[in-house]
Amino acid sequence: MLRACAIIFVPWILAACSPTFNWREVRVEGVSLMAMLPCKPDKGVRTVPLAGQEVSMRVVGCEAGGATFAILHAQLPDPSQSDRALAQWKAASLAGMKNSEALARPFTPAGALGLPASVWVSASGLDQGGSALQTQAAYFAHGRQVFQAIILAAQIKPDAAETFFSGLRFE
Repeated sequence: MLRACAIIFVPWILAACSPTFNWREVRVEGVSLMAMLPCKPDKGVRTVPLAGQEVSMRVVGCEAGGATFAILHAQLPDPSQSDRALAQWKAASLAGMKNSEALARPFTPAGALGLPASVWVSASGLDQGGSALQTQAAYFAHGRQVFQAIILAAQIKPDAAETFFSGLRFE
């Protein structure tokens, strides 16, 4: 069920269409994360299994320029499970894309925990309909919260990805 986490929310996110990038700073509701989004975001919530527990996964995101931009987060009852949860989340997301290879590097936005599983990942694969899909995603934690910031598109624009990921920070 977790493997499609980022894609589960796409129908809600697609309702917030914007034909151009109109970047705005957004506070992610309920947490101290600030982010840059290229359009007015929609919100959603769903219960998912993560690190052996059922958690409420919240999402804020939108679609602009042919790409979906989203930030998903969940609060873990046990913060010692953050690294495990991030690693499982990344693996499940890549498996959901039928991806065999991914480029990964450490990623720790300002104020985030420096965990081994805090990474930025770039991958190509297929969406649920079999069409080509690119993704760039960052996995990180702050306190008891775990996060995925993700872009999904047929082709990701490098300048949009740079603005999105460099805009992530905790207050």
